[in-house]
Amino acid sequence: MPDFTAPTLPDDVAHPTGLLDTLLTMSLTAVAVLQPLYDEHAEEIRDFAWVRLNPAGQQMLGQPERPPATLLTLFPTAKEDGVFEVCRQAFKTGELKRYQTYYQADGLDGYFLLIAQRYADLLVVNFTDTNDRPRTDVEEALRQSQAREQAARAEAELRRGELQRVFEQAPTAIAVYRGPNYTIELANPTVARLWGRTQEQLIGKGLFEALPEVAGMGYEQLLDEVMATGNPHVAHAMEAQHDRNGQRETVYWDFVYVPTYAADGHIDGAMVVANEVTEQVRARQRLEQLNQELEARVQERTQALATQQALLGQILQQVPACIATLSGPNHQYTFFNEPYQRLSANRTVLGKTVAEVFPEVVEQGFIELLDGVYSSGEPFISRDMPAQLYDVATGQPELSYIDLIYQPLFNDAQQVHGILAFAIDVTEKVQSRRQAEMLQEAMLAATQRQVQEREALYQIFEQTPAAISLTSGPDHHYIYLNTACQTLFAGRELLGRTVAEALPEASSQGLLALIDQVYQTGETYFGTDQLLFFNGPDDTVGHSRYYDFTYQAYRENGNIVGICTFAFDVTEQFQVRAQVQQLNEELAAINEELLATNEELLDTNNQLQRTNRDLDTFVYAASHDLKSPIANIEGLLNALRDYLPTEVQEPMVPRLVGMMEGSIARFQQTVAHLTDVSRLQQGAEELSPEGLDIAQVLENVRLDLLPLIESTNADVRIAVEACSNIRFSTKNMRSVLFNLLSNALKYRTPDRPPQVHVRSHCSDTHLLLEVADNGLGLSEKQQSQLFIMFRRLHTHVEGSGVGLYLIKRMIENAGGSITVQSQLGVGSTFTVSLPRRPEALSARSSPLNQ
Repeated sequence: MPDFTAPTLPDDVAHPTGLLDTLLTMSLTAVAVLQPLYDEHAEEIRDFAWVRLNPAGQQMLGQPERPPATLLTLFPTAKEDGVFEVCRQAFKTGELKRYQTYYQADGLDGYFLLIAQRYADLLVVNFTDTNDRPRTDVEEALRQSQAREQAARAEAELRRGELQRVFEQAPTAIAVYRGPNYTIELANPTVARLWGRTQEQLIGKGLFEALPEVAGMGYEQLLDEVMATGNPHVAHAMEAQHDRNGQRETVYWDFVYVPTYAADGHIDGAMVVANEVTEQVRARQRLEQLNQELEARVQERTQALATQQALLGQILQQVPACIATLSGPNHQYTFFNEPYQRLSANRTVLGKTVAEVFPEVVEQGFIELLDGVYSSGEPFISRDMPAQLYDVATGQPELSYIDLIYQPLFNDAQQVHGILAFAIDVTEKVQSRRQAEMLQEAMLAATQRQVQEREALYQIFEQTPAAISLTSGPDHHYIYLNTACQTLFAGRELLGRTVAEALPEASSQGLLALIDQVYQTGETYFGTDQLLFFNGPDDTVGHSRYYDFTYQAYRENGNIVGICTFAFDVTEQFQVRAQVQQLNEELAAINEELLATNEELLDTNNQLQRTNRDLDTFVYAASHDLKSPIANIEGLLNALRDYLPTEVQEPMVPRLVGMMEGSIARFQQTVAHLTDVSRLQQGAEELSPEGLDIAQVLENVRLDLLPLIESTNADVRIAVEACSNIRFSTKNMRSVLFNLLSNALKYRTPDRPPQVHVRSHCSDTHLLLEVADNGLGLSEKQQSQLFIMFRRLHTHVEGSGVGLYLIKRMIENAGGSITVQSQLGVGSTFTVSLPRRPEALSARSSPLNQ
């Protein structure tokens, strides 16, 4: 068979110029010729321009032969669908690229088959729509799958929007950090407002780049630890600095750092949920400062009072007067000085009554005088008061004379609570005056007797301790001075001279006028506590003293012939009385100062009570007001979880929702604890005695904890006594026992089975309850922090740090106490003491062992 040889055709026949147009026009499939459009650097294809679209393509796409807009302008979904990327790769590589897709956007809805290849600087794309031909099973399945994917994607976008709205509307500050630089990926409006920034100033920046003022305050270390260990970190009232409101402010945060995980399970960031507690912290700081100031002022006042009391004690001990203080209606001694002890013949003892120390004065009416001062509040003052007092030398009561003052002492309520007693022994002065009076009488009688009797009388005058002088005539010439009077004016010549000549200072002090008056009227003059000044010899500087003196006219044959002067030096007695008066004034001033101090302390205490009540009201109101927004957030999250189908959720959505639910649960628990604390501090529960059966309460607690007891193989031993009339409710006792017993089981050591011993003992006044364990134990530092609210000492066991604080307040509100003795690695013993009412029965039942 002969070989077939193709004819050789000329170029104009082999490559006819109209061939391309003919093929494009006749093609039953759509053909598009595209020209790439590059970015400003001419490196990457950003779009394609239409060069030509054949009639089949025009009909399929509904476009003219040369559409005026670019590919992505007409069909923007082509980039997301992958059509644009297929075209871009076909042009870059020059390879033939095939692609099939269910395109359901931009006015198209069909299953497309696409072939693209580069030709010179153009891209030729051949595509067909399979809607016009029967679909294969595979095509139909793909179409349905893509339809479901589109629907799921739309649903997911809807749920994502719901989650975004919850995130944006949350009243709690929430932010999410990514990477080692803690780039802020999410920040809700609340955290932006509290940080003093806008969301645009935060998103995409590192935490410490966006908030440079908080760098170096410890937050970096906390985040590093959470990222390294995967353990959340909870902080309370942590200090921070924020630039907001045009200034740098010091604020405090309660927050939790929670690690976030990538799809492959590794930690790639952290989330923070925070609440600003600046006002609560500042209120607590103001209260602490006020307490410190009050304590300092109390210490200062106490020190000043102690100094004053010490000074007063020294003064009272040195005063020559007899001083004592008596307390209560029975007049018991609370203070006495040495002169008073001598007056009582060393019989005074603190705590004894006046009747016990001075039994001899009971029948003399002194106790009635004290009772009258105590009941009326009026002082009693008497001078030269006779009293039969015990004499050590004779062993019998002897007559004495005293100047006596009973001064009532008042408390803050202006009620008499005691008596201040001042006494001066004036026995010698009274005896001297009595003797002088007797001498005066004898002298007056002597003027009527014979002159020969005068010498005998003068001998009596010489032995008298009073200063006695006789003047004669209206000019008052001195005719006699006894030894005491001459001693008073030692070195001065008086006899034979007139008073005006011998004592010129007497005129200036009014004494000469008094003598003239007595001489003229015959009426005796009595001078008391008169301050008199007399010059020394040769008119030198003399002395001033206090005197009691008498100017007495004497007669002969019924006529006044002279003046008899009797003078007693009472300077020491006057000074003692002056000191007593000064002490009274000082004591009154001290009482006024103490009263002012007490009023100031009362005002401060009232202020503290008002502050505490305000804080309690604030805590209760805050905890009550937080319940509603927390419940709303919880409801939104539950609704969001219901709206998000599990098969289309992104991996982070369930984790984030779960972490937010955990944060809400912890927040609700904290708010509940704050409510309990507020109610407890406001005295919401009445403490009344009731039939408290400790054994039954303990058995109910043991049954509640039975799963934990059995799972830990715990050995729980109980030995309690029945105790009646306890000032504690059954409900509170259950809380105390449940907390102590559950803590003993939870904080056990892993290397030995737990042993718990519960014992109680009932005394006449108290119930003593002990709970001992062999658990982890506590250091001395931990023991000092054990009962602080929200303070947790072990983090490997769930808890809130409120239980022990609450039961301590319950116990103290009932007048009881709770203490702990513990040793690390050995165990702890908690001891509770509760008071019984006075009518409590003394009978006790036998121990109940379980």
